[in-house]
Amino acid sequence: MKTAHDFECDVIVIGAGVIGLAVARKLQLEGREVILLERNDAFGMETSSRNSEVIHAGIYYPAGSLKAFHCVQGKQMLYAYAKERSIPHQQIGKLIVASQEDELNKLDAYIESARANGVDDLRRISQAELKELEPEVQAFGAVFSPSSGIIDSHALMLSLLGDFENAGGNFIVNSPVVSGRSVSNGIQIQLGDADQSLILAKTVINAAGLYACDVARSIEGIRESAIPKPYYAIGHYFTMSGKSPFKHLIYPVAGHGYLGVHVTLDMGGQVRFGPDIEWIDSVDYAFDDSRRQRFIDAVARYYPAVLNKEVNPSYTGIRPKISGPQDPSADFLIQTENDHGVPGLINLLGMESPGLTSCLSMADFVAKLQH
Repeated sequence: MKTAHDFECDVIVIGAGVIGLAVARKLQLEGREVILLERNDAFGMETSSRNSEVIHAGIYYPAGSLKAFHCVQGKQMLYAYAKERSIPHQQIGKLIVASQEDELNKLDAYIESARANGVDDLRRISQAELKELEPEVQAFGAVFSPSSGIIDSHALMLSLLGDFENAGGNFIVNSPVVSGRSVSNGIQIQLGDADQSLILAKTVINAAGLYACDVARSIEGIRESAIPKPYYAIGHYFTMSGKSPFKHLIYPVAGHGYLGVHVTLDMGGQVRFGPDIEWIDSVDYAFDDSRRQRFIDAVARYYPAVLNKEVNPSYTGIRPKISGPQDPSADFLIQTENDHGVPGLINLLGMESPGLTSCLSMADFVAKLQH
């Protein structure tokens, strides 16, 4: 690593996904001098643009968890921000459906879980009312979540970046972080760009998503035992041709570690099915079309008409997990010097769902850690 640095700033944010963008924006608006680094040639090219684009209500997460707190607070902040900036979004609501009779008791558990997180607007829906709301969905009952919604994630990220740059922030693409080290006046970050640039900052926020654990390990002086092993869970999304029969998001009762193959709508009304879940060893977005029939069969449990529809491959997304396939789903992990031993470094690890919903709340939280 070179000893002299090429650039100097107050804060480096690593990773221009939705959370990195929100954090960089917040700190720049507070008057900090921020450089936002992105390994790809544009913002939001990984998890932030390869998801369901759902604004989550805050139903599934354990009471007192960071996921519960930031989802519930972030949802309110995101709706307000989207409205203020005319970012395409709709509060269309979500139905969680019990496709088998023995799943009905789980619906009440969702209502209780949501209430424990401060979300008290969920209600049970009978078969008859479900048929009125979604005539083509078959289930024994459902829970309705009126505060769930959808948002144009690209438009959101574009707005966050615009705020950041208009406030004087510096966004640098094609700048992967290869290493870092703590020095007397901050942290030096070595880039793997063409010039092998070296940047000095007082504070470094590691919001590198899928690569956040790798970035953390590359910084000299960090306690190895503090950094969890990263896991990668790929999900496939299919689209259904034709006019949407749905007015709401449709989720089945959740399986272990993820929320099941669900129905989402994009802002143009296109029906998307997904994601499923498959554990993989490294970041690879290849689409496995051999999963199509299993996918269709999963959806057919609550939407039998899918068996007669044209379903086509769309895209894949990968969740940046810090818990494995047999583990309980991990909470967001926000680390400071007390956790890992490096002054000025904040690691944001395991920023999977509900990361999109949580982004503005997470940015506020990180900003408060600076004071």
